[in-house]
Amino acid sequence: MRTYRSLPVALLAALALTACQDGTGTKDEGAAQSGQASATVTATHPAEDGNSGKDTNGTNGATSVSGTQGTGSAPGTQGAKAKEAPKGTTPTRVSCNGSNTTVTAQPVRRPVNHMLITVKNTGSKTCDLTYYPVLRFDEMQWVPQPIKDSKPQAVTTLAPGESGYAGVSLSAADGSGEWGTTSHKLTIGFQGRTPNSDGGPLAIPTLPAKGVYYDSTLTVTYWLRDRDTALTY
Repeated sequence: MRTYRSLPVALLAALALTACQDGTGTKDEGAAQSGQASATVTATHPAEDGNSGKDTNGTNGATSVSGTQGTGSAPGTQGAKAKEAPKGTTPTRVSCNGSNTTVTAQPVRRPVNHMLITVKNTGSKTCDLTYYPVLRFDEMQWVPQPIKDSKPQAVTTLAPGESGYAGVSLSAADGSGEWGTTSHKLTIGFQGRTPNSDGGPLAIPTLPAKGVYYDSTLTVTYWLRDRDTALTY
């Protein structure tokens, strides 16, 4: 029997504040939420290959999620121009999130019962899509787990104008899933570049008018560079 972890109270509060908006799905909404209650995605990654607690490439194993209010930037500071790095140093890449990307979530015909999440870097800097998206349909009280086999060899990095992808397996094709329901709102959280770090503002992509059906078998891939690869799981 599949076991799900509950979302901590703080993250629920952040997502609930986002859910109270009118659901237009623009990235401005996601950015606005950061100043009110910033969602911190806590990735508690089990030891793999003897490297307990290490973030080797931003693609470690499945996790729980926690939230911390007040850890994000103050209102109005998101998207501010970063200070230039001193000469002779390599500028630090930023995290991809709801303030520097556009995000879409669309069901696909093949494979059945799947949805594709697309994140396009609309900023002026290269950004990193680390780990996997943290999904919340409507008032969901559990965390969809990542598909471990989808871990890429390196962090998915997007230059300005480039896109990254995540595939979502919404429901069991044989009808064996439980708690099947149709959702009309999706909130996506972004993870930071290290475990226990805040990836930044949330995103609220627009779902089809008829909604999206999912059940207890709901899972998501890690962020990937290739659209077709994201839909193979």
